Order: sequence, then C-alpha cells, then structure tokens
Amino acid sequence: MRIVIAPDKFKGSLEAPDVAAALAAGIRSVDPSADVVRLPVADGGEGTLEAAVGAGFTAFPLTVTGPVGEPVEARFALNDGTAVVEMALASGLAALPVDEHGDPVLDAGGATSRGTGELVRAALDAGASRVLLGVGGSACTDGGAGLLQALGARLLDAAGEELPRGGAALARLDRVDLGGLDPRLADTEVVLAADVDHPLLGEHGAAAVFGPQKGAGPRQVRELDDALTVLRDRLAEALGGTVTEAAAAPGAGAAGGVGFAALAVLGARRRPGVEVVLEFVGLADLLDGADLVVTGEGSLDEQSLGGKTPLGVLETARAAGVPAVAVCGRTTLEPRVLRDAGFLRAYALTDLEPDPRTCMREAGRLLEQVGAHLARDLPALLGGTGTTDPAADDDRGPHREESR
Repeated sequence: MRIVIAPDKFKGSLEAPDVAAALAAGIRSVDPSADVVRLPVADGGEGTLEAAVGAGFTAFPLTVTGPVGEPVEARFALNDGTAVVEMALASGLAALPVDEHGDPVLDAGGATSRGTGELVRAALDAGASRVLLGVGGSACTDGGAGLLQALGARLLDAAGEELPRGGAALARLDRVDLGGLDPRLADTEVVLAADVDHPLLGEHGAAAVFGPQKGAGPRQVRELDDALTVLRDRLAEALGGTVTEAAAAPGAGAAGGVGFAALAVLGARRRPGVEVVLEFVGLADLLDGADLVVTGEGSLDEQSLGGKTPLGVLETARAAGVPAVAVCGRTTLEPRVLRDAGFLRAYALTDLEPDPRTCMREAGRLLEQVGAHLARDLPALLGGTGTTDPAADDDRGPHREESR
C-alpha cells in the first residue's frame, strides 16, 4: 500500500511537516509495511518555505526589515536557479511585535513590505533567475512600496525626500524614480503565487477587503485606498498605461497591494498559490503508483473548496486517478458536499475530541489516532464503501476508538 500524505498546516496548532509525521506514525502503527510518503504542502502563504525545503530546496537565513521596521529573521529557499520567497516570514502578521497578551501589534498604515524585497534581492544575489513569490499572511497595505524600495526604486515626496515606510505615507508621493531598480529583474521570471483575485483599489480592493484584518478602521481604510491610488498614478507616470491595467488585474490587491507592485513593475505572472507549490514539490510525480492521497488543513470549509490546499491536492490526485481523503481539525461542510467535491471521506479531530481547544493543544496525538483509524478503514474506503459520515462507522469508528 502506497500512501502520499500532503497536508497543509493546522494553523495555530501544528506545522504541515508535523501533521504529515503524526498521520504517518498512526498509519504505520496499524500497517508497518505501508509505503508512506510525507509531502508537506501549502497554498502560497505561511508554510510555503517549509514545503520548498521539504521538497529539496536549500534554505538561506537572512535578517531583514520587519513589517514595522525592526529586524526579523527570515529565509528564502533556492534550488537550481528557482527561489521561493514567503512574504509572511518577512512582512507578515506573524512577524509583528506582540503586546503583553501575546497578540500582534497591528499597524495598517505604517507596516512595510520592505523585508520581502530584501529577500528577493538576496535570492538574486544567490543566483536565482526565477522567483516564486508567495504573498499570503501579510501585515502591510503599502502597495508593494517597501518591496520596490528594497529593490532600488525611490519613492519621493515634493521636496525630493524618500518616503518613510507604510501605505499611509504614499499620500505624499510626488514622483517614483525607477532608475536604480535592480537591473537583474529584467531577466528574472517572477511568479506571483496568490489565491485572491481582488484588484488594488475600490470596494473590493486591498485596503477595503484586507485593511480591517490589519487594524484599519473605516476612516483609515479610505485613507489607505486614496494613498494606493496616488501610488498607482505616480507609477503610471513613470511606466505608462500598463500600470493602470495592472492595478485593475485580479491579484493586484493581494498582500496589501504587493501583488500590484509585482505585476506592474516586476512583470510578474499570477498563478494560484497552491498550484505553484504543488508543482515545485512534485506532487504529480509522487502520485505515480499511489493507492491513496491524504490532504487537509486545520479548518475544512467553503474556502477550502475555493482553491486552497485540499482542493489543489484533490484535483492533482483526480488527474492521476488516485482517490483522496481529507483530514482536518474541524469541518463545517456536510458529508454530501465533501463527496460531491470528490473526497472519499473526511476525518475531523473533533470526531475524536469535541473540545476545540483540546484538539489544538493535542493535535499531534489525535492525528496519530486518525492515521490509525484511516489505516484500518482502507479496505472499505478503496473498495468503494467508505463514507464521510462518522456516525455510519462500525466499531472501528473514531468515537468508539477514543472511548477505549
């Protein structure tokens, strides 16, 4: 039996490699002879760098400018001229300083994407000719201004002074000088790994949709949208009409507008994040000869079926003719919806432990139990009699297993 385990992280609980390891341990506890392949994956946001390292990329640590200007430790990964840059590590919410309660100190107007640009520049220094830029989990709404500044652009006010960090400062932008932009970018393929299809501006844009998640109230959302409009107009003066098209393109609003900077200035091509990750980890090749693929994430919900990791893995498995099951902390989807999507079955930790806090705290132990339960279910699942309804299980089901 060959089983490929390709999960995303269980956010707030376990990273993807730990999820895969726990499931593998559970499967082997029932079937020691099982050929289990662990392949942690991601959707272009948090965990993308770890997925690259797991696929054989070499990680390079680097101290960069964090989202509020303080230095943070980040990494990029490189393999055969292709670099993976995870924005969340350098400019993400997780890179923000925290308060006395451990909560991130949000700064929607002042946070910068500069550290992400520093990672891109370091990747170019290391010989990258192709950059996969994963932009989920950002803390900033600066339209990619910091990214561009780190790569040599100058954003100047009316007095000719460089603008400080953050999207709010863009309201004073008078001129963009791209003369110092790193010339290597002209020969570098940049792929924007982004799932969101929002434009840069307006009611569906970066500030309106994502600004509140980064601490912006209604007034600041309007101010940031106006400031991003100034950035678009000044870049259009510097580069021409294609900038306006880029601002309206799907994905321009990703990561507080970093998508816009990548599309308009770096000449990036946008692709769904999970598609990019599954390609560089080589999932399709690993499915050759597999009997089953196991995927999942912390919360299996409508968003999961809208292009996140579980759906991406499922579609790749379906193309290879390999059945798939999902594992999650919890699911809000009915069994019928999961079956219609194509999953043989979904296993939720809440089937074993109803308390969500316990599920998060003891996810590793519970995932091992799920792996064991899955291994015992395999004959029925692959024989076509599997079900996504735990209540329909026999005495091997998760509730009864837990009671023993």
